[in-house]
Amino acid sequence: MANVGNQLTIPTQAVSKPASGKHGNVLPLWGNEKTMNLNPMILTNVLSSPYFKVQLYELKTYHEVVDEIYFKVTHVEPWEKGSRKTAGQTGMCGGVRGVGTGGIVSTAFCLLYKLFTLKLTRKQLMGLITHTDSPYIRALGFMYIRYTQPPTDLIEWYDGFLDDEEMPIVQQVNWKLYLNTVGLCVSLT
Repeated sequence: MANVGNQLTIPTQAVSKPASGKHGNVLPLWGNEKTMNLNPMILTNVLSSPYFKVQLYELKTYHEVVDEIYFKVTHVEPWEKGSRKTAGQTGMCGGVRGVGTGGIVSTAFCLLYKLFTLKLTRKQLMGLITHTDSPYIRALGFMYIRYTQPPTDLIEWYDGFLDDEEMPIVQQVNWKLYLNTVGLCVSLT
């Protein structure tokens, strides 16, 4: 992002637009079509994870992945708890942002990238964010939106969900902070 005067501008990214007509269920993709706009260290750890390469490779359908989220995800942080060495780091790498030195990538981020490989439809994504069985299924749906959808569309996706008390509080704060950084004023209380 850049400041032009006192205005915040969003960097231009490639957006693959869905065709009109019968393809209304096809989602646009904002940014990098291979990396899903993930942090390079997170993506490297996902792609080299035995969980992603072996267990998730076997899952071929949207419903299989949703079931896996339901049974396996217990948090939506990028790294498994206790797997990162942050001693001696300072500043932005000191454990604050969660991507400084890596560790064991979380089940949630492996499943998030697996969803990306399935190239979700609008209907499937709506199914994730309105799912009633697990707040983690919903959280991964919103994370998918955050990483893959055009920034100008985020408020439309998040509208009505920003004060959802079932969603893990970390995810609520992350959405609101991100929306504030792209110039959408959202209360953090």
